[in-house]
Amino acid sequence: MKSYIAKPTETQRKWYIVDAEGKTLGRLASEIAKILRGKHKPTFTPHVDGGDFVVVVNAAKVKLTGKKLDQKLYRYHTGYVGNLVEIPYRRLLAEKPEEVIMHAVNGMLSKNKLRKRMMTRLRVFAGAEHTHQSQQPEVLDI
Repeated sequence: MKSYIAKPTETQRKWYIVDAEGKTLGRLASEIAKILRGKHKPTFTPHVDGGDFVVVVNAAKVKLTGKKLDQKLYRYHTGYVGNLVEIPYRRLLAEKPEEVIMHAVNGMLSKNKLRKRMMTRLRVFAGAEHTHQSQQPEVLDI
């Protein structure tokens, strides 16, 4: 019996909408990563980008458990000597709530050439309004 291997031209992409209000960041990000990768489909093939589009609304209302709002840091380096920038998640969630979810999902995707393409299918909005009504996204309960 031969194994089924999906071809990139055969992929059918759907649009899903996820409400992040009151959801825990890590659990939400892992479910979104699974949808972006395509692991929820019976035709999943590891080397083919066969995932779906995900629209996340209410990103500003996502929650972190414990003391992570104050203790967890978002770090990046500017490229200059001694310029490691550390931002607490409380400040990042207040200023750029979209970046919090994008960073969490990016860390949960596989570290290969497909990750950048998968991340282009993730759309995050801080409030309840989004610009993808014409795609008629299905509501995804996580």
